[in-house]
Amino acid sequence: MNDYENAVETTGLTKQFDSFTAVDGVDFYIPKGEIFGLLGPNGAGKTTIIRMLCGILSPTSGKGSVLGWDISRDTERIKQKIGYMSQKFSLYNDLSCRENIMFYAQVYDVNKNDLAKKTSALIEKLSLKDIEHTLVGNLSGAWRQRVALACAVIHDPPMLFLDEATAGVDPISRREFWDFIYQIAGDGTSVLATTHYMDEAEFCNKVGMMFAGKLTKIASPDSIKDALQGVLVAIECDKPIEAEKFLKQQNYVLDVSLHGAQVHIRLASKKEKTNLVRDLRKMNVNISNTEFIQPSLEDVFIALIEQYRQDEIVDRPLIGGN
Repeated sequence: MNDYENAVETTGLTKQFDSFTAVDGVDFYIPKGEIFGLLGPNGAGKTTIIRMLCGILSPTSGKGSVLGWDISRDTERIKQKIGYMSQKFSLYNDLSCRENIMFYAQVYDVNKNDLAKKTSALIEKLSLKDIEHTLVGNLSGAWRQRVALACAVIHDPPMLFLDEATAGVDPISRREFWDFIYQIAGDGTSVLATTHYMDEAEFCNKVGMMFAGKLTKIASPDSIKDALQGVLVAIECDKPIEAEKFLKQQNYVLDVSLHGAQVHIRLASKKEKTNLVRDLRKMNVNISNTEFIQPSLEDVFIALIEQYRQDEIVDRPLIGGN
């Protein structure tokens, strides 16, 4: 096995498509056994990063390594040693669950003497026993996801890439999926995951937030939430859409967003809450509840994007730290 300190390392990693810069000078690393999450809107560059690290795309400039191998020179070695799973993971509908897993095991050159034993063990671990002989084409999305995960890890890869792997899957299945990811990370597998689900980002040791091809912040989920400037107020009212529209125009409001029936408002200080309540009442908005809350990753994510849109990607920090 190749000798390496970090499972993934990038320095100034950049990818351009003609005049469009999809990934712009990204620097980060993933230690062995760490789960690293990439968050960002569609078009932020997350999938492009994964494709470069997997050896599918060549970087325009910058450097990167996976398991100690260079992503520009050693692409075939990298492809054999990593696991990869996306929302569109290719399964064969006319093969059973077991047949799909065994097929991918052979693609990854799993020892033939261990093939049946490893397949059975993984089927047991992922609770696929009752459907192992069912054709994949007859399975629901959640079960297909489990089979796809089994295919991605049948060769015990030291590095696993998950690109929107749980999109469209119900919350319970997503939780069980992450329970398994925790198990293999505990055994030393490193993981890079992109996701739109903020609750999934909470499972990551570190999170990188991306916007317009730039990696704007890397920290643990708790550190990112704790570093958000200002205070967050949640209100419940009878006109949340009107309240949001009005509050976006007030100079004491840093940002505002809808969260279901609630409106989350970020203020510079707690004393601004008085102005908030007063002005909404003047607008004939009936407030049933108001409280200060701890920010979620979704709050940070929305605040980050709003600021970058307002500043047109001017380099002004939203949250403290490096």
